[in-house]
Amino acid sequence: MKAIVYDGMKNVNVKTVKDPELVQDDDIIVKVTSTAICGSDLHLYNGRIPNLPHGFILGHETMGIVEEAGKGVSKVKKGDRVIVPFPVACGHCWYCEHGLWSQCDNSNEHGEAGGLLGYSDTYGGYDGGQAEYLRVPYANVGPSLVPPDLTDEQVLFLTDILPTSYWGVEIGGVKQDDTVIVLGCGPVGLLTIKWALFKGAKRVIAVDWVGYRLKHALTYPGVEVVNLEDHDNTGEYLKEITRGGADVVIDCVGLDGKMTVIERAETLLKLQGGSKSAIEIATQAVRKGGTVSMVGVYGGRYNNFPLGDFFARNITLKMGQCPAHTYVDPILKLIEAGKFDATDIITHKLSLDEGAHAYDVFNKKEDNCIKVILRP
Repeated sequence: MKAIVYDGMKNVNVKTVKDPELVQDDDIIVKVTSTAICGSDLHLYNGRIPNLPHGFILGHETMGIVEEAGKGVSKVKKGDRVIVPFPVACGHCWYCEHGLWSQCDNSNEHGEAGGLLGYSDTYGGYDGGQAEYLRVPYANVGPSLVPPDLTDEQVLFLTDILPTSYWGVEIGGVKQDDTVIVLGCGPVGLLTIKWALFKGAKRVIAVDWVGYRLKHALTYPGVEVVNLEDHDNTGEYLKEITRGGADVVIDCVGLDGKMTVIERAETLLKLQGGSKSAIEIATQAVRKGGTVSMVGVYGGRYNNFPLGDFFARNITLKMGQCPAHTYVDPILKLIEAGKFDATDIITHKLSLDEGAHAYDVFNKKEDNCIKVILRP
């Protein structure tokens, strides 16, 4: 089969690789109909996630048709159309039973966190879904059936960025009439804005430095935008215009924020996990007693982390990998009812064969690229 594989920093290629096979009785093989490039895939692309071998198949936002099912699979069958949440979860460990699907104790023998599809050996070594076929383990737990009247575009993001953005708003405790600042207007950031409005936020301020992404944020009703490049100290500016800070700041940037020269050097030397610019803005932009929700992916340890700034102002920090399974069905019902639509963020629909080009355009933020869907 064809698949997008990692061949080194900023070097991915479409290659012919071995077809996946059933390994366990509760595995399925999915024939991929649509897959997407996630912002967190760029962390892999840019060499910022360890233990990513050359030839590794990328991708964790995938849906398709069940091609083959192991003899222990009862939830789905051959011919079913499914989406596959990005965390790999067994369904019966303590963490799965308590809804912490992304921290499954049985899906990753290589590390402390749970397994993730297509996200390096650090997260279980599972092949990704930017391919013609995908092996899905624990198929009685993860895959969800897709109603026949919904298109791939309407439901594909249930695999990751729709649950992740909703979760970021939920753990942030966003409520009616809150002021919310969203750091980053990539795919997750834009959906986070929409969820904050859905939850009744009175004021939503979107922050980024990419003009076309800020322009897209302005298409949402009542949203204000702030360009990082227009201010010497964006955090202080946000504190000023919100008269003391926002109730909730949601960091959708993660380690890919703008780096200082020192951070860039330390990251290359593996002395730091990436930029902490969004974290530093959040320390200033959140009000005393407020909440900072961090759903952007971060790497290893961080030098000069502003812990004291958070501590001094009684700030609550919430963060981590979204337990996506919890949110698939509730969001799917909203999509079916016409109450939520995420298709506006799709800017590019390309073939899987154009994968290398798609990564390059998405990474360089060219051609007004917000979200790429690939079709095998």
